[in-house]
Amino acid sequence: MARPTAALSGAVVRHSGRPPLGPIDLSISPGEIVALVGASGAGKSTILRLLAGLEQPADGRTATAVGAGRIGFVFQASTLLPWADARTNVALPLELAGLASSDARRRADEALRAVGLGDRLTARPRQLSGGMAMRVSLARALVTEPDLLLLDEPFAALDSITRRGLIEDLHRLWAARSPRPAIVFVTHDVEEAVYLAGRALVLEAATGRVATERASPGSLPRPAQWRLDTGYRAAVEDLARTLADAMNAPSREAA
Repeated sequence: MARPTAALSGAVVRHSGRPPLGPIDLSISPGEIVALVGASGAGKSTILRLLAGLEQPADGRTATAVGAGRIGFVFQASTLLPWADARTNVALPLELAGLASSDARRRADEALRAVGLGDRLTARPRQLSGGMAMRVSLARALVTEPDLLLLDEPFAALDSITRRGLIEDLHRLWAARSPRPAIVFVTHDVEEAVYLAGRALVLEAATGRVATERASPGSLPRPAQWRLDTGYRAAVEDLARTLADAMNAPSREAA
């Protein structure tokens, strides 16, 4: 059995003024795409920070099989440097890792072309639409060829058409890599979770523990018109019911 790309074992997180989260147990296999769904405050973003090594659990442990340089992170906002053009923003992690500027910029150009922005290499963030800015952010996360890609609701603020296009791009870029990276993403959209991921982990609202998981039918990436498939629609409704049950479960204080 392949070693997990990342895992949490009995992880407990304590923040001042808030009930603790956990213990959280989960395992991410190489090359799989996993969605995290749950109520606001259930700990979805916290789990991403734990997996990225940006936060350490108070109890339990985080096991990540890849180094920090092999992890890509896309946040809710594009977090681009406002004074730098798209090429410079994408090249930044490579240059920080010690790659020669010329090589970093060449790879940045390739990454931007891969996300459909070959004609925006020298555009500043203020010259980009929200969808374009998020494509730059995605290119920056992918340019290092990470083994683990973490996405914290990067499509939430985008219109539905732009969001669908980015999801298709993400599947295409994921499928083109060999070996494929593991992807963990946070979403409140159950349709997005079923379409993009091979399985969804549903978190308890009060504790952040994994209440249950639901496998998505079919293979990745999705075939054309798969959103019309009856299996897809049934999986969306099942996940929506499961999420509602987890959100309405009694809190620890009431239990």
